[in-house]
Amino acid sequence: MPLVSATEMLQNARKGHYAIGAFNTNNLEWTKAILKAAEEAKSPVIIQTSMGAAKYMGGYKVCLNLVQNLMESMNITVPVAIHLDHGEYDHAMECIEVGYTSVMYDGSHLPFDENLEKAKEVVAAAHAKGVSVECEVGSIGGEEDGIIGSGELADPEQCKQMVETGIDFLAAGIGNIHGSYPENWAGLSFDRLKEIADVTDGIPMVLHGGSGIPLDQIQKAISLGVSKINVNTECQEVFAAATRKYIEEEKDLQGKGFDPRKLLAPGTDAVVELVKQRMEWFGSTGKAE
Repeated sequence: MPLVSATEMLQNARKGHYAIGAFNTNNLEWTKAILKAAEEAKSPVIIQTSMGAAKYMGGYKVCLNLVQNLMESMNITVPVAIHLDHGEYDHAMECIEVGYTSVMYDGSHLPFDENLEKAKEVVAAAHAKGVSVECEVGSIGGEEDGIIGSGELADPEQCKQMVETGIDFLAAGIGNIHGSYPENWAGLSFDRLKEIADVTDGIPMVLHGGSGIPLDQIQKAISLGVSKINVNTECQEVFAAATRKYIEEEKDLQGKGFDPRKLLAPGTDAVVELVKQRMEWFGSTGKAE
């Protein structure tokens, strides 16, 4: 199955009251793990690359080809989109040209009028090639590839204006943050989420910082219109923990346990299991059947 844009899968999720997991990849193992989990769960999936991860992996074209080639060799039958996460303007435009099927242009750190105008340009370029577009209003807390947000709540009127540019799904700050959540985190602002949903005409909403949000809050957010949930930190945590355990048990010193194919296997398996669990949480398991 060829890569698809994220538009239809998110519209279906919005109507069906579930969400699609958008999982960041950082290398070959993670990409295989996400695809394997999606196929086993019979769930649509979005594989994301941040600007930094794409640079680490060798560039956007390498990332695209890796996903495409693995889908073919692994006989993946579920819908898969490849998405740029938190892309600056030039990066979004590059990914559209390279062949990504979905991009996020993140101008949330810019003056709103400038964010809006650049969003319109990205939408025009993307839609000409059948590529879906996500934009952000009200920065997400924490740091993502140098883009730092304090986690303020998005302004509903600004969200409405952003949706009017023709974007396909909207990321709006509702108290969510990137990375691990502190113990004193106040939780998601469902009042603000509802206000935004009420003025944005049913557009699929995106929840960034999906790692560490309790299940009950995840499910309530989905009921209010969240249709895409980003997960990265939790995958990093389980990958690191499984790798640490392998080395602490000195399995890398047994036979050819130092072989990277063996060394990285426990972490890869841990990512598969976490992704499948999150698909259950989000309600997307079985939705590709």
